[in-house]
Amino acid sequence: MHDQAKTPLPPLKSCPICGKPAEHATRPFCSSRCRDVDLNRWLKGSYVIPGRDNAVEDDE
Repeated sequence: MHDQAKTPLPPLKSCPICGKPAEHATRPFCSSRCRDVDLNRWLKGSYVIPGRDNAVEDDE
């Protein structure tokens, strides 16, 4: 039987919100505060991928 508790965890990267070292409990963030800040940014629509303007169409 494979025991997952013995598998080493990958190294933690820095928090994407504040840059502090991430904690295992709130991965990939350093705290629940930074996790909530990120969720708020998603809900407000702050994370946007730019796309093409739909008004411009090619004439074929």
